[in-house]
Amino acid sequence: MSLLYALTPVGSNSAAHTCDCLAHRFGNAGDRPYRRPRYPSDMTDAEWAVVRNAMPVPAWLEGRGGQPEGYCHRQMVDAVRYLVAGGITWRAMPEDFPAWDRVYAFFRRWRDCGLVAEFHDRLRDRVREAAGRDPEPTAGIIDAQSVKAASSVPSASRGFDGGKKVNGRKRHIVVDTLGLLLVVMVTAACVTDREAGRTLLARLRERHWRITLMWADGGYTGRLVDLARDVLRIALTVVRRTDDTTGFVVLPKRWLVERTFAWLMRSRRLARDYEGRADTSEAMIRWSMSMVMSRRLARRPR
Repeated sequence: MSLLYALTPVGSNSAAHTCDCLAHRFGNAGDRPYRRPRYPSDMTDAEWAVVRNAMPVPAWLEGRGGQPEGYCHRQMVDAVRYLVAGGITWRAMPEDFPAWDRVYAFFRRWRDCGLVAEFHDRLRDRVREAAGRDPEPTAGIIDAQSVKAASSVPSASRGFDGGKKVNGRKRHIVVDTLGLLLVVMVTAACVTDREAGRTLLARLRERHWRITLMWADGGYTGRLVDLARDVLRIALTVVRRTDDTTGFVVLPKRWLVERTFAWLMRSRRLARDYEGRADTSEAMIRWSMSMVMSRRLARRPR
């Protein structure tokens, strides 16, 4: 894991038309014009202070190759947040942000190098600590959500969910007891919860070795429960609806993951799957959750 972004303590970016990001302090972004926040997705100064300290240090600053960046990191993060929150296309990026292809290059580099996952996980650890929890969770909830896919999604990575009557993709996630994302996997909608659950729980065990308890719905019954217990040492409990239940009912533990899906659906880019690659969809989900967490840490309404 790379070093923390804030190499030395710096003051908050207040009314002064300067930026304290590493691209301005050590890179080639000094000649870029200042951009005043103007959109609801833009970070406040308090939120930027939280995000800045959780960002990975660029490779060029650690002597691992690459050229010093010429675009402000704060503007880049704000541009990605604008796209995720507003559901626009890359080429529709407003003119006060850097050029869309530069923003996409930033997004792609963070996706391919695992930086967005590192950034997301750092924010999650800080939210858990702020809530008085240990950074490493011991329990989680697993569920899946099927969403329609746009025409830009290749036919090889999409499918039909017969239960939900959705032609598109399925988002499989595990969250902790605060509803914060632990792992995510995007598949074709035709992949069953049990089938995807084997891979998802294996990824969970690799990243979060202290997880011992898990709750799920009826889609995860069968051999997956035995696999989780015997191989992964996870006690998977299926929370079922009773046969006489009608209408909406809040089920123990399961409501936590449903709330997380509701948080994600506030980002219009996630209302439908537009991404050509599944890992791009996963990156979009992490960016959406990072917005939820940074606002919580900065005590800003979601």
